Amino acid sequence: MRTYRIACSILVVASLALVASVPVWSKGKKAKPRVFIKESQSWEMEGGGGGASVGKGIGGFGGKFGGGARPQTAEIIKTFHKKCGNCIVTMKEERADYVVILEHEGGKDLLRKDNKFVVFREDGDAIKSGSTRSLGNAVKEACRALMGDWKDSREEEKK
Repeated sequence: MRTYRIACSILVVASLALVASVPVWSKGKKAKPRVFIKESQSWEMEGGGGGASVGKGIGGFGGKFGGGARPQTAEIIKTFHKKCGNCIVTMKEERADYVVILEHEGGKDLLRKDNKFVVFREDGDAIKSGSTRSLGNAVKEACRALMGDWKDSREEEKK
């Protein structure tokens, strides 16, 4: 019975020592950067109307208007997972190493829409901004910028 108590005590002390050292292991040795995607606030409005007259006061008019918010945050996160597998997307901004804002420009025809993006470091400094025709290319550009910065910051820590 005494041997059992001693073994349990040693196991508890070893477990506490192991748990206490985990933050030390993870500090500065993160394999992948954490990225927070700001909520997309994209809007799009569309509409049209027309009328005709056949004479003597006979005619007609019709129209249709619509639109509203087109948030694409879930689509952006899905695309980040697909095109930037070397990062972790987090929903907690305070845990992120980078913040990405990506806005889809609505209200234009298909060929003139832009996807504007900005990548910020956790210290608030912008490291890249730009615009592309497709969401996938905007994510690729943002990923390339943050992964390059991540690699550079890891090399700085080694010095």
